[in-house]
Amino acid sequence: MPTFHVHLIRPTRYDEEGYPLQWWRSLVPSNSLACLVGVVEEAIARRALGDVEIRIHARDEIHADVDVDGMIAAARRGERLFVGLVGVQTNQYPRALDIARRLRAENVPVCIGGFHVSGVLAMLKQPTPELQEALDLGVSLFAGEAEDGRIDEVLRDAWAGALKPVYDFLKHAPNLAGAPVPINAAADIARGVGHYASFDLGRGCPFECTFCTIINVQGRKSRFRTPDDLEKIVRDNAARGVTRFFMTDDNFARNKHWEPLIDRLLALRAEGLKITFAVQVDTLAHRIPRFIDKVCRAGAEEIFIGLENINSDSLEATKKRQNRIEEYREMFLTWKAHRVFIVCGYIIGFPNDTRESILRDIETIKRTLPIDALYMNFLTPLPGSEDHRGMVQRGEWMEPDLSKFTLSHRVTHHPRMSDAEWEAAYRDAYASFYDEAHLETIFRRRFATKWPMPWTTLHRVLLYRESVRVMGVSKLEGGVLRIRRRRQRKAGLPLEPALAFYPRVAWRLLRENLGILRTYFTMRGIVRRVRADPLRRKYRDEAIAPLDAGAQDDLIAAARVTEHAEKRMRRAAASGA
Repeated sequence: MPTFHVHLIRPTRYDEEGYPLQWWRSLVPSNSLACLVGVVEEAIARRALGDVEIRIHARDEIHADVDVDGMIAAARRGERLFVGLVGVQTNQYPRALDIARRLRAENVPVCIGGFHVSGVLAMLKQPTPELQEALDLGVSLFAGEAEDGRIDEVLRDAWAGALKPVYDFLKHAPNLAGAPVPINAAADIARGVGHYASFDLGRGCPFECTFCTIINVQGRKSRFRTPDDLEKIVRDNAARGVTRFFMTDDNFARNKHWEPLIDRLLALRAEGLKITFAVQVDTLAHRIPRFIDKVCRAGAEEIFIGLENINSDSLEATKKRQNRIEEYREMFLTWKAHRVFIVCGYIIGFPNDTRESILRDIETIKRTLPIDALYMNFLTPLPGSEDHRGMVQRGEWMEPDLSKFTLSHRVTHHPRMSDAEWEAAYRDAYASFYDEAHLETIFRRRFATKWPMPWTTLHRVLLYRESVRVMGVSKLEGGVLRIRRRRQRKAGLPLEPALAFYPRVAWRLLRENLGILRTYFTMRGIVRRVRADPLRRKYRDEAIAPLDAGAQDDLIAAARVTEHAEKRMRRAAASGA
């Protein structure tokens, strides 16, 4: 039986010096890679290539060396292989193209898919220069999702040596019910901190945020996996000792089937499976009857909420109308009644922002909202978003180096701040939220609740703080012990001499980790000091003070007035159109 080697690679991105961003242990598993492995495994089970043995080789480059030389050597020996670069985001595209360029020089069939390719082809009329460069090299582009047997066409064409330039499946999103479930490779789980697996239960989003790519790549019509799908994911992973998960849905609270899914998790926990998971929801989740209570009982331990901003004008300008600022405290206090770690996403650089207003808003958040970690991003026009398309059409400047489209780099100009002011505002906002005084406030608030979670809080806050402060990356692309490979530098940059490279890398590694250790011991001291305080349970501040009945009624009434006004505005706009 002939053998076909299918290499599925999720590439990393280049850092500021042109080296691949890699770690000894990474933090977040790639669900895109897991989904593609599941899709190809299902194609193998269906014998999509007939009497051809397909062998999958899956690698996440964030923590694994991609052996391009080995693939080239195999091709020269006459082995049949295909390389799929999967889940490629904009910042990873330059690295993906460098890998593809070397493989195409040996006539190895290569296809690039992911949000960058899909976003560009979904929103722009013509391929951008970097996509055209790939096409000129003979690299195929895959836009959309690979379920519903779509991967079969790619595998057949690759086996025949006749890949099409573009596979465009954007117009029709596949059904997820009964679709192949994600499979995280055992090696990827072993190389992750905490041994997490990942899965998604729904795709698509009904909202209209202009900075979001989800709605234009995965659509505004949501699609969902079934409780049986979820049970298979959990049982398959539990069989290999994995019960911790990242649920990668953009917003699980908008999954209309959330309750039967959560009920299935509750039933599995009742069997003795100690399932825990991180989940992303919106700021209206507390309005859904039973949602917060049941999600937490099912094993939710980390909640990510897209707070984005506390300025209503900024939220309105980006069409994130679902965020009700007047309900934030009620929402957070509802979550705080449970054993969860709360992280909020926050965007720096809306058009009305100034450095002073940003820092003032951060102080307001610190004083009034009982969150555990703030994940701050630059407002970034990601390809696939309405913001990006508008800037392209207007001919506005954007950073030409796609490796910097990480959300933690400035890639545009701001209408009210200079480039230096915007970058300083980002750094100062991080420094302000994670200063030592507020770290103590975070722990005091936790010890004043039913669920202190001191060491979980310490380790997670440490990662959010030090990833940016010391490592220069966001927490979600961070890891433990940075790896730098001298011979894998970005195409066009010189190879550094070994005698200069290795001492510099060793010194940097030592300096980075000493900085992290210093913060770790500082935080341990804070935990011990707060724990030793006999009045720790009686601590109160503005953020965790209970809402009285009158204040809560006022918040709900204000929310309803705002909601009715927005509905009238939308009806008026629709009738005018």
